[in-house]
Amino acid sequence: MKVHQISTKHLSIDDVKRIVSEDYKIALSPEARKRIQDCRDYLDRKMETQKEPIYGVTTGFGSLCNISVGKEELSQLQKNLVMSHACGTGERVPKEIVKIILLLKIQSLSYGYSGVQLETVEKLVYMFNEDILPVVYQQGSLGASGDLAPLAHLSLPLLNLGEVYVDGEVRAASEVMAQRGLQPIVLKSKEGLALLNGTQFMSGYAVWCMIGAEQISAAADTIGALSLEGFDGRVEPFNEAVHLIRPHNGQLQTAARIGELLKGSQIIGQKKTHVQDPYSFRCMPQVHGASKDTIAYVKSVVTTEINSATDNPNVIPEKDLIVSAGNFHGQPLALVMDFLAIAVAELGSISGQRTYQLISGKRNLPPFLVANPGLNSGFMIPQYTAASIVSQSKQLCTPASVDSIESSQGQEDHVSMGANAATKLYRVVENTFRVLGIELFNAAQALEFRRPLKSSATLEKLYADYRRTVPFVENDEIMYPLIAKSVEFVKAM
Repeated sequence: MKVHQISTKHLSIDDVKRIVSEDYKIALSPEARKRIQDCRDYLDRKMETQKEPIYGVTTGFGSLCNISVGKEELSQLQKNLVMSHACGTGERVPKEIVKIILLLKIQSLSYGYSGVQLETVEKLVYMFNEDILPVVYQQGSLGASGDLAPLAHLSLPLLNLGEVYVDGEVRAASEVMAQRGLQPIVLKSKEGLALLNGTQFMSGYAVWCMIGAEQISAAADTIGALSLEGFDGRVEPFNEAVHLIRPHNGQLQTAARIGELLKGSQIIGQKKTHVQDPYSFRCMPQVHGASKDTIAYVKSVVTTEINSATDNPNVIPEKDLIVSAGNFHGQPLALVMDFLAIAVAELGSISGQRTYQLISGKRNLPPFLVANPGLNSGFMIPQYTAASIVSQSKQLCTPASVDSIESSQGQEDHVSMGANAATKLYRVVENTFRVLGIELFNAAQALEFRRPLKSSATLEKLYADYRRTVPFVENDEIMYPLIAKSVEFVKAM
């Protein structure tokens, strides 16, 4: 059994990917347990000695921050907060993202700046390890004051409320917890607020999309190189000397990668009758490279976020401070998720153009990539499908982060809309996998018309692996199952 210890040690996006994809269990390190307990003890002592109200601890929330709550009602106040804020709607968050959100919430609480009980975090750890995943909905967060509605749904099972995914079905949390002999957590002061005030919905989506974006970036280079071979393109645009005089990191990396992929190819080495290629082939280093640079920047911001305490108020025992501030505001994530959506969508856009070039009947390729066009429509309509998806992604790239809306009687008067940026980005990532799957479908078909010449060893292996999943299309047949297989192939590359 693989176990990851939750601690103050830096958590990378690759760590999250490994923990979730390789079915790790997690455990609180002794350091994390001590920090959580010490912070809770400090908060309890402070409540005994401080006469002034403490926001969210001895007061109501949002615009109700000036209403004090009696000591005997503090637990009910926190329970009421979780219940009343569970107002999510729309589609359910995919389970793999819920698991990331849950991990990131545990990580954030483990720093010891939130004032939660140790048993509260331990129950979250139990849920993660037992794969009891809360049902969370995509709509409801403004991306400031934390991801209130989605994180309320994440927290309901702590109270044996709400619904959970378990053993492949959705069940009432009360039933699941009762069967396992687990009592509801009795929340203490500040705990409901600590659970709900955080950016884990946004950052969970951001991590999932970052992992997808890196896969897409690598796949775009490989599939683009195969398309270049199918189109009988030129190798000169990938010469390192060209890129050293405009040395953006991503551009240099892309040119080197495509050059390596083409090494030893008979097709790329044959004499060309055309002087240059369309931009979608010739400018892969510049376009793919710009997306690589964006992905690297976004990764740095997301990594900072998942290693942060993002609830409110911040309880900082070593400074003897309880401060109501704004670490829950999702603006850092909102901006970069909008940026990442653009970068990923552009990889889809240029991919769609390569597909269009492959079916256009140029460079001795048959129209629509079938031997008998006219009788056969061939690859005409997969290109339509790709064009439709590319267009939708462009529409989804309208930034969410430039929007804001007033809430909570004006107390929360600027919000990030980062949750909307997150769910839009998720769709763009999924769309781009589909567009690349369609390009690969076309590129493999085009390569057949270059025989008996061979591509490089690397690309020929890719082609052979792909052909075990998706066959050459001789005559018209039902295409959508082949497209679906192609998309799954790209996701596994």
